[in-house]
Amino acid sequence: MALGPRLDLRQSQSLVMTPQLQQAIKLLALSNLEVEAFIGEALEANPLLDVSAPTEPETALIEPDEQRRTTLETSPADQLIAEGRAEDDRPLDIDPSALDRDRDTGDWAADIRISPGEDGPGIDERGDAPPSLAEHLHAQIGAVTRDPMLAFIARHIASELDEAGYLPATCADIARELGVDEDEAEAALALVQSLDPTGVGARSLGECLALQAKEADRYDPCMARLLDNLDLLARGELPRLKRMCGVDDEDFADMLAELRGYDPKPGLRFGSGGGDPVTPDILLIPRTDGGWDLQLNQATLPRLVVNRSYYVEMRGACDDKAARGWLSDKLADANWLVKALDQRARTILKVASEVVKQQDGFFRHGVSHLKPLTLRAVAEAIEMHESTVSRVTSNKYLACPRGTFELKYFFTSGVASADGEGAVSANAVKAAIKALIDAEDPKAILSDDTLVDLLREKGFDLARRTVAKYREAIGLGSSVQRRRQKALAGIR
Repeated sequence: MALGPRLDLRQSQSLVMTPQLQQAIKLLALSNLEVEAFIGEALEANPLLDVSAPTEPETALIEPDEQRRTTLETSPADQLIAEGRAEDDRPLDIDPSALDRDRDTGDWAADIRISPGEDGPGIDERGDAPPSLAEHLHAQIGAVTRDPMLAFIARHIASELDEAGYLPATCADIARELGVDEDEAEAALALVQSLDPTGVGARSLGECLALQAKEADRYDPCMARLLDNLDLLARGELPRLKRMCGVDDEDFADMLAELRGYDPKPGLRFGSGGGDPVTPDILLIPRTDGGWDLQLNQATLPRLVVNRSYYVEMRGACDDKAARGWLSDKLADANWLVKALDQRARTILKVASEVVKQQDGFFRHGVSHLKPLTLRAVAEAIEMHESTVSRVTSNKYLACPRGTFELKYFFTSGVASADGEGAVSANAVKAAIKALIDAEDPKAILSDDTLVDLLREKGFDLARRTVAKYREAIGLGSSVQRRRQKALAGIR
């Protein structure tokens, strides 16, 4: 076979990510505050961009059957921006000059109205920040004691703990401050020390580790001597400490290994309670007719416009070709950015409106009506790519009468229902488990098997190990732990 040069024609497909398309995709994943910072940089770099004063939001009443064909209709260019790809995955190379440049402003304040009667759920818990240690303990105190005085003192003690979970005051100080007997303060402290995480409420490192050793059933006289002499351990006087404990080398090594597994600062697992406030990107407002008003938060989203009069003025003063070319590039960039921001707003509202429709029951009735929902289900409903929905729901928060929640909160896994029809949200199951345990009689603590039967009566078909997993996920102990806690709480 002879070797030589030749020409071949080949057909292939590829995706061309232009800088403008990359910018549009990046904007879609940013929160409103991040977009505001991005706009600030763009205003400095492009003299043709300007910020306009906010106007009255444009509202649109969307009926269930007409929802997708009234508003939120997108042009082919808009759809490509939202999808981040070309039709049929063909090479995508968008020329900014091909876009509609007559539209100077992005309609950032456009609203979507969702009419009543559409499917959706309800929200009981805030999703903006993790609970602090004090909040975590307060939630448990109400479940382990019915004595209002004991609960009052215990909550005061929980609020006095430092960030590591230690109590800097003595029971005498607490009794004097609250005007109660010292015995009552001791009982309340014992209640706090029985809560999760084990070790909170201790007044010293030794007491903290002792509480954890008792929980692990490893607190014997030898371990007690070890914890009473932690100063020797810190100085490395191990032979002396081993003799004091009265154990051999193997047992002493096991004790040290056990000690290393304990948490000396159990309170650090939780937030301080003063975290940064979350600024919502989307606002959900109930209407008097039972529907919803959905709009972007204008307080964090400036309205960007193209200053065409300044463009005309500058173009008239440009004499050379290079200056005119630079000005044309800036105009194309400004138009593209306004268009991309406008499409971002429309895409976010489109995704958020579908989430609200799917989880309407949650917004109306609480977390028990939260439904299983996936990104694919929303993507198919609004005829967008799943990756687009994923970008839109990242770093976006929705404020509603029940609180502020990340959009990702509404996407939960499903649990099969007992009747075999459909599924329920895992968060709804956790709420049901918590409600059953909160209402249990201290003299008849519910086992996981009993919880399985009670949940089945409520329509949840779960295995015992699944119930145990959900129970632990919401910070509730086993039946043995709860029985001990409630028995201790019953001591006056």
